Amino acid sequence: MNATSVRSRGFTLVEVMVALTILSLILLATVTALRTLANTQVAVERVTARVDEVRTVSSFLRDSFDSIVIGTDTGGLTLGGTDRGTTIFQASPDAVEWQSIVLFGESYGGSYLMRLDKEDDALVLRWLDLPRNRQRLDWASAPSRQVVTGLEELEISYQREVGGPWKKTWDSEGVPSLLSLQLKASGRYWPQLVFRLK
Repeated sequence: MNATSVRSRGFTLVEVMVALTILSLILLATVTALRTLANTQVAVERVTARVDEVRTVSSFLRDSFDSIVIGTDTGGLTLGGTDRGTTIFQASPDAVEWQSIVLFGESYGGSYLMRLDKEDDALVLRWLDLPRNRQRLDWASAPSRQVVTGLEELEISYQREVGGPWKKTWDSEGVPSLLSLQLKASGRYWPQLVFRLK
């Protein structure tokens, strides 16, 4: 065997370095692509969770406002029974109270007084059984559920008639036509939630 045939069987140092460089670039591109894919997946899951949260809250509130109980004596909501003069539909820039027929699961539900308001950093829904007389409503001890966590801003406004101006100060003239909720939670604004009340 001569020296030329021995040298042709192996790789030169330059060839090995080129091959390692190409392999390193392929591995770097693969790791970068996997990292980008993982980040994209996390971002998509975050957006999907947010959209699901908006859809769930909007759907529940829409159902609740669709089944709102409207009194006949005052043009607003009443406690029902013999005490029909007490209007219980109220709104302010950060809370709304109403009477609604609500089903909690398959076997629990009925007509309840509902309150939706901002408590600390959460949007909280509270509900009470209908009082039998003019007793003061004790919302602090009412059952509750956090509807949205990480709440930073809540603005409640309404339109007395569809197409009219949005108002933030409640005028006690009965149930408005439209109710709007504008929320900011976890650093992001939600789309404006608009509900038809009558």
